[in-house]
Amino acid sequence: MYNPTVARLTYRALLGRRRAAILFVLPALLIVIAAAVRSFSGADDQVTADLLGGFALATMVPLIGVIAGTGAIGPEIDDGSIVYLLAKPVKRSTIIFTKLIVAIAVTMAFSAIPTLIAGLILNGNGQQIAVAYTVAALVASIAYAAVFLLLGTVTRHAVVFGLVYALVWESLFGNLVPGARTLSVQQWSLALAQRIGENGVISSDVGLPLAVILLVGVTAAATWYAGRKLRILKLAGEE
Repeated sequence: MYNPTVARLTYRALLGRRRAAILFVLPALLIVIAAAVRSFSGADDQVTADLLGGFALATMVPLIGVIAGTGAIGPEIDDGSIVYLLAKPVKRSTIIFTKLIVAIAVTMAFSAIPTLIAGLILNGNGQQIAVAYTVAALVASIAYAAVFLLLGTVTRHAVVFGLVYALVWESLFGNLVPGARTLSVQQWSLALAQRIGENGVISSDVGLPLAVILLVGVTAAATWYAGRKLRILKLAGEE
């Protein structure tokens, strides 16, 4: 299910000079903000939770997921180079699974690690807040990578749709509209953070059992459908 050659090509595409520079911007900004907040206000658990929840989890993680998920396959489909990959004796499910693993790894590296560093800077992991949000970022990275990889296979405007989802649905509706929160990856991952955090500093509108079911279901469904679309793309090319 995992092909090292496909993985190497995907890593090279995602971590090229231009895309890597974009990937570094948000994590660096988070750490700079965390250092500034700590220097001005000291260690404060609520401020830490607000910053990690409002910026790291609600904005940074989905945006990095957009870059990694769509970038893992979208450019190859856009420029037609995917045809050369499809011509190789590699199962389509293997291609999708390998690209998903790479997208997940990149999203985790550029979101979870900075989240942990920022949390430690802000309050030294008081109330387990840094670890809680790091776990939430890790879990959210999996779902986001799968969803945005799917977008990369179904539309040439995957980045646009991904940005709309990340900025409008997750960052705006996911925080302000009660009903929308149930259908938010952010809220699902917050359910795990809530279990890890202490003294009710972190809260989620979704219960942990339902959150786990939704995270697993969405990830599996998006991965399966992306593989199906790739098989259809191959058949269309042959016709």
